[in-house]
Amino acid sequence: MLETTLGLEIIEVVEQAALASARWMGKGDKNTADEVAVQAMRERMNKIHMRGRIVIGEGERDEAPMLYIGEEVGICTQPNAKDFCNPDELIEIDIAVDPCEGTNLCAYGQPGSMAVLAISEKGGLFNAPDFYMNKLAAPAAAKGKVDIRKSPTENLKILAECLDRAIDELVVVVMKRERHDDLIREIREAGARVRLITDGDVSAAISCAFSGTNTHALMGIGAAPEGVISAAAMRCLGGHFQGQLVYDPAVVKTKEWANMTKEGNLARLAEMNITDPDKVYETEELASGETVLFAACGITPGTLMEGVRYFHGGARTQSLVISSQSKTARFVDTIHMFDQPKTLQLR
Repeated sequence: MLETTLGLEIIEVVEQAALASARWMGKGDKNTADEVAVQAMRERMNKIHMRGRIVIGEGERDEAPMLYIGEEVGICTQPNAKDFCNPDELIEIDIAVDPCEGTNLCAYGQPGSMAVLAISEKGGLFNAPDFYMNKLAAPAAAKGKVDIRKSPTENLKILAECLDRAIDELVVVVMKRERHDDLIREIREAGARVRLITDGDVSAAISCAFSGTNTHALMGIGAAPEGVISAAAMRCLGGHFQGQLVYDPAVVKTKEWANMTKEGNLARLAEMNITDPDKVYETEELASGETVLFAACGITPGTLMEGVRYFHGGARTQSLVISSQSKTARFVDTIHMFDQPKTLQLR
């Protein structure tokens, strides 16, 4: 039901966010690129006949003016909703959004930035805290065989067997961070190759599920909310994804956590009713809904999609929508005609 009712709508949501953000591509202003994407995404979602709740967004209410965690979106959240929303036909959904995944990539014109969202019925997405998460993504052939609790070397041996490849034919994506120095060293010593990225690990995780991307695994620590979005996509694609929250500032090694303590972060998790901070979350736990939909639209060119291409009077976008309901992954190529374009290029 979600796909038939909201499938086209969520494509248009990510398209509008990508179109807005792409106007700021290469201008060096990541905050504005993110802000306009947030605004465009929110405006389009508020035109959808639904009652949606943001479970992963731009932050807490006091930190983000729009798309904050807990915000309600959709026509049926308006004050006069009872006049045109039939309670018996009301669609209530949880929404995870990243209006500009890879803000730095967009700001500096680098590959891999995209507008992203995932939806499921109410309660179908894990409400991830704004923490870090150790992640392991791999193709469907390795699902349930590789394990985040094993060493990278062990997982590479298992992955090579599952894919019928030599280890030196494997490519592992890792975010270029100080905390990953030992991980990178071990992957290389095991014989695999490493592709370092500066941002945007959602795209890297999803790429593992598609043959021909030359991406065979994602390893390392990134943001937890993006982990849930990645898990939603991998749930639809049948790929492997595991996540484990990271709460020790000494492990994360970021300036943002410089004044935080391990004990303080454990207390924060306890307040969020996370009683087992070391739990390993499987794909089906992070995206547990009966129906899960994922949609993304390229802002800058990437492994999966082209970026936004503006021309006189319009623009062209490429999106990806994945459904657990119909077991489909659709690439959608759209021409947006703003004025009267002089030409419409086929390819």
